[in-house]
Amino acid sequence: MSTLPDLKSCFTQLIAAPSISALEVENDMSNHAVINLLQNWFSELGFECETPTVEDSRNKQNLIARIGQGSGGLLLAGHTDTVPFDEGRWSQSPFEMIEKDNRWYGLGTCDMKGFFALVLEALKDMPLDQFKRPLTIFASADEETTMSGAKAFAESKVVAPDYAVIGEPTSLKPVYMHKGHLAQGIRVIGRSGHSSDPARGLNAIEVMHKVISQLMKLKQHLSENYREDAFTVPYPTMNFGHIHGGDAANRICGCCDLHLDIRPLPGMELAELELMVLNYLADISKEYPGSISVSTLYPGAESFAGKADNPWTKLVAELSGNEAEVVNYSTEAPYINKLGCQTLVLGPGSINQAHQPDEFIGLEYLTPTVELIKKMIYHACIK
Repeated sequence: MSTLPDLKSCFTQLIAAPSISALEVENDMSNHAVINLLQNWFSELGFECETPTVEDSRNKQNLIARIGQGSGGLLLAGHTDTVPFDEGRWSQSPFEMIEKDNRWYGLGTCDMKGFFALVLEALKDMPLDQFKRPLTIFASADEETTMSGAKAFAESKVVAPDYAVIGEPTSLKPVYMHKGHLAQGIRVIGRSGHSSDPARGLNAIEVMHKVISQLMKLKQHLSENYREDAFTVPYPTMNFGHIHGGDAANRICGCCDLHLDIRPLPGMELAELELMVLNYLADISKEYPGSISVSTLYPGAESFAGKADNPWTKLVAELSGNEAEVVNYSTEAPYINKLGCQTLVLGPGSINQAHQPDEFIGLEYLTPTVELIKKMIYHACIK
C-alpha cells in the first residue's frame, strides 16, 4: 500500500523546498531538496530514477524517472526551479503554502512545482503494471535562467518517447508553438572629459543614439519581413529594456550600456539574429573603431513549432476540451522536441500568475488536471 502524502501535502513540501535559480551566485539556490522529494515519491510508485548532475549548473540535478517496458510512450516534463521573489511584496512567506479564497498560494504552486504533485496524484490509482509503453517523468534544473537541464537531457537522448507534455501553466490549453528569446547587451566606450570642450572626448551617449537609430531600422525590418499570423503579435519583437550612461551633466559620457531583447518567430535561428544586429551596427563600428561591443546577456531560448493538426495535438485538444493555441513566451519545448516526439505545452494555472508576488493556483484546476493527466497516460501508455 502506498504511503505517498496527499495532494496538499505534496504541494506544501515542494513549496517549502526553496529552489530559486538566478544567474548571480548570491541569489542562486540548489534544487537538490526538490529532486530528493520527487525521487523518493516516484521511487515508491515503482519508477526507476536517475539524478544526473547538470554540467555548468553549480552542481544542480535533473530527475529522470521511468516505468514500463518497450519503446515510445509518454514524457511528462517540468522544471524544479522558480524565479526569485520580490522581497516585501508577498503577503506571506513564498515558501509556505497558504490556502485562501479557493487558491493555494506559494512560490512554485503555478510555475511549476505543483505540476509534479498533480502527476503523482494521477498515478496513485493507475494500473502501472499494465503499461504497454513507458512513462517518463523529467524534472529539470535551471529552466528560469539557462535551460541547461533540458538542453543536457535532450543531448543525452536517454529516452525516445512518442509524445511529450510540458506542464507549464497554460490554463489547461494545449500550446503547440511559441516564440524564442534573445537578450543582448550593447556597450559603447567613449572618452570622458570636461563638457566645456566636446572635441577632447567621445560622448558614448551620442554614439549610442546612432546605435539605437540603427536598431530601430532593424526592428522595422523584422516586423515587415517576418510574419506568423497564428500569434497575437505576429512578427518578431524588439524591446529596449535598460539603458544607462554617464555620471554627471558636466562630464562627457565615457560609457553607455543598452540591454535589449528580441522574440524570434519559429524558423529564425538565434545565431541569425545575432548576425543581423552586428550587420546593422557595422558602419557605426567602422566609424568608431573598438568603441562598440555586443554580448549575450544570458543564454537565449530557441523558438518552438509543433503542428496544430498532428494526432497528439488533436487528441489532447479533444481530451482537454480546449483548442490548441500559440503563445509569445518561451519554454523548454524546443529542446524536448529534439527527442523526436510530438510535443505540447499544457499545464494547470494561468501564466498571468507566473513570476508574480502572491503566486497561486486556483483549486478549480486540481481535479481536471489529475483527470486529464490520467487520460493522456492511458492513451499513450496503456491503450
